[in-house]
Amino acid sequence: SFLRKALLLLELLNTLLPVSLAVGISFPHRTPLRRVYTGLRALNPLRGWDKPAEPPRLGAPSPGDKDFFVPLSNYMNVQYYGEIGLGTPPQNFSVVFDTGSSNLWVPSVRCHFFSLPCWVHHRFNSKASSSFRPNGTKFAIQYGTGRLDGILSEDKLTIGGITGASVIFGEALWEPSLVFTFAHFDGVLGLGFPVLAVGGVRPPLDRLVDQGLLDKPVFSFYLNRDPEAADGGELVLGGSDPAHYIPPLTFVSVTIPAYWQIHMERVEVGTGLTLCARGCAAILDTGTSLITGPTEEIRALQAATGGVPLLMGEYLIQCSKIPTLPQSPSSLIARGGVRLCLSGFQALDMPPPAGPLWILGDVFLRSYVAVFDRGAPSGPRRCLLRSYVRLRPWRQEKRGASGLARARARGAGQ
Repeated sequence: SFLRKALLLLELLNTLLPVSLAVGISFPHRTPLRRVYTGLRALNPLRGWDKPAEPPRLGAPSPGDKDFFVPLSNYMNVQYYGEIGLGTPPQNFSVVFDTGSSNLWVPSVRCHFFSLPCWVHHRFNSKASSSFRPNGTKFAIQYGTGRLDGILSEDKLTIGGITGASVIFGEALWEPSLVFTFAHFDGVLGLGFPVLAVGGVRPPLDRLVDQGLLDKPVFSFYLNRDPEAADGGELVLGGSDPAHYIPPLTFVSVTIPAYWQIHMERVEVGTGLTLCARGCAAILDTGTSLITGPTEEIRALQAATGGVPLLMGEYLIQCSKIPTLPQSPSSLIARGGVRLCLSGFQALDMPPPAGPLWILGDVFLRSYVAVFDRGAPSGPRRCLLRSYVRLRPWRQEKRGASGLARARARGAGQ
């Protein structure tokens, strides 16, 4: 019925992560991800994307490598998050590991009474930690869905087997209500560059390196897109997990060392349409669910694939048309016989000086193992992508074909 579809759509939209390119307002370790099962079926990639090729196991990391592994949970293929601990003894929180921001924050027991997200998530209690050190500096972060306010504090971080790291983090006193109320995570741990950090604090990754707890500022993501898998993915601090990818390694230079921004050569659509024809800026962002692009270009892409405008730049695709479409990073959601097909491309205009740009979120990153290498302080900064599956052709041709919308990043060597 219309009502059931409307309710399902509302729940879906509330699970999508907002664009996480947070704007501050001033006043390897491995972490596994687990899949979360709910009444909703997972947002399954369509037309073959839900059956990733089985990668070969390439052996253990080189001797001497010291990587730390953080398991990830996967909620509906749109929220990937893992567990950390703060304080002594550790108070556990689920956080999104976000390459689009550089601060760590979690809800506080001192949050505002009317901050609804605070009351439905785990909250940090400084009085329960023997290692807590007050800071008290106010901070604010502006997200696309509203402003988050709080105070800075200092305590010990536990992550992926690393213990005893002293970090400065935010205790959120007020959170934007819509997205964070429905979120299956408590807070955010930013993995962007230090220049983005609100309050001028050292980001968590830098603190781990500064204190000798992590050998190098390198980390990687494997986001599982298999809806039947028990694990949702993996964050590796200090390196990458060769069990999840197939060589070779493609180097993509970071053009602006703030966000993980790269140069994208073009976006090709299966109908013959080419977007970003003269090249454009793109950001690799684990804190954004979909792929976003300038409104006019996304509108042209959706017109070519039959997308129907929805809310906030999102588009629906008629499920009955899926068999006739080229392979696309769209997603399916179903419950109780109700089926909705959501396009993986969202219209979003980023104003200067940050924009215009494309944001390659989880829909894109699920097809790769993405290795983010900050390198030496005086050396070049790069983003490394390692393919762990081969994208299937959208059209049966003797010479093969590209995907429905294929983004090509300018790289150096393979």
